[in-house]
Amino acid sequence: MSRRNTAAPAAPKVSWFYRALYRSYSRGSIVSLFFNRRVTPVGWGILSLLLLTAILGVDFSKSTLYQLFSLILGALAVSLGWAWCRRGRLTVERELPRYATVGESFSYFVTVTNRGRHALRGFFLDEWPPDARPSLLSFARIGEPGEERRNAFDRFFVYYRWRWLLERRLLFEGGRGSGQKMVGPGDSVRVRMELLPRKRGLIPLSDLRLRLPDPLGLFQRCRKVLSGDDSVIVFPRYYRLAPIKFSGQACFEHGGDVLSNTAGQSGDFLGLRDYRSGDPMRRIHWKGWARTGRPIVREFEDVSLPHYALILDNFVEHGDENLLEDSISVAASFARAMDTRHNTLDLVTMKDEAVVVREGQGVGRSENIMKALAEIGGEPEERLEDLEKVIISHRERLTAGIVVFTGWSLARADFLRRLTMTGLEMTALILCRDASDVRAITEERPMPCRHHLLEPPAIEEELMKLQL
Repeated sequence: MSRRNTAAPAAPKVSWFYRALYRSYSRGSIVSLFFNRRVTPVGWGILSLLLLTAILGVDFSKSTLYQLFSLILGALAVSLGWAWCRRGRLTVERELPRYATVGESFSYFVTVTNRGRHALRGFFLDEWPPDARPSLLSFARIGEPGEERRNAFDRFFVYYRWRWLLERRLLFEGGRGSGQKMVGPGDSVRVRMELLPRKRGLIPLSDLRLRLPDPLGLFQRCRKVLSGDDSVIVFPRYYRLAPIKFSGQACFEHGGDVLSNTAGQSGDFLGLRDYRSGDPMRRIHWKGWARTGRPIVREFEDVSLPHYALILDNFVEHGDENLLEDSISVAASFARAMDTRHNTLDLVTMKDEAVVVREGQGVGRSENIMKALAEIGGEPEERLEDLEKVIISHRERLTAGIVVFTGWSLARADFLRRLTMTGLEMTALILCRDASDVRAITEERPMPCRHHLLEPPAIEEELMKLQL
């Protein structure tokens, strides 16, 4: 019997040159962060002045420069020693909001408790983001947008690519506490913090640092604070939309179950009937019960709310993750604009398999769908037939659908045509890098429904013109 080969596939090879660049840039980033977090901007200015006086003060006959050099050197030595000797032992508890949104700052509070034996004065708190350095494979394979237009030196050493990848992977900015604080031994104080999320998803907050500056404000000591591993869910960025009146309206059913959840007693009064098991107590007609001697309930006309499908095509072509982020933001904009007190909404997308995320009636903002959009990733394989099967299986309960496409292709055109053939009213929103290419495809195969092309960076301007 042959033995099955279970060896893992070989990792892609990276040239020795890119490996050397990666090690150099990676270690350089660590060193740069270490010093920038411990030397204040004023301290860098004084260090520059020290270097200048050292160069100009070589001639000992210029006593003024020599004395200034000695004074600066002494101040730096005192500040460095003072900062090094500062101590602090704190524990903190964060009070985080339930959700945040990309590009919108949010505030939260941390309760700081001094576990040391002495009062702690003049300290600051910083929330440090996770390590943003990319992997070796990402550095070697992912190019910076517009990299081909840089000069030969920059294209050879690709330092700007490294900087771009660092910026791209940074989860949040800010994270600094408000003002200096003083807390006695065993006492607690609340400190207000502020963060600016840069990426959607689950953002971990597990690296809170205590900054202890010296009295001259040149150096500061950074110590990690004992805290829990907290996190916050960041919703996608959303765009402003024009006032939208979605197609469809509430419909009525006599004596049947509602197609969508309803709140309260909706519809007109139809009459009286005998009590059935499961009828709510508030519908009992007490006077009729007293008159007939048997329980009687009031019967109302049930209301079925419009039920919409928000279909997200998260198949990424050519590794264009930025276009996927734009598509997710467009979907989030419509989910946020939908008034689920008078409508119900389903998100249909791919997450290893076709999934449906439902948002029940009575919720002011579509939190379930926004949470799903915050966690969704790109799918490498285009499996539109799986999405089609799920949508068709829910066809009878849907009023209309909005499809957000990440790019355009003939396969997507066929997918949209098959959906419209079921009789479901569809609106297609196509995210594309070059609208002229998409128009050429649509001329070859005309669109079977209303459609709008959204081309970055003018997505919000186009969405403001939509008439649905």
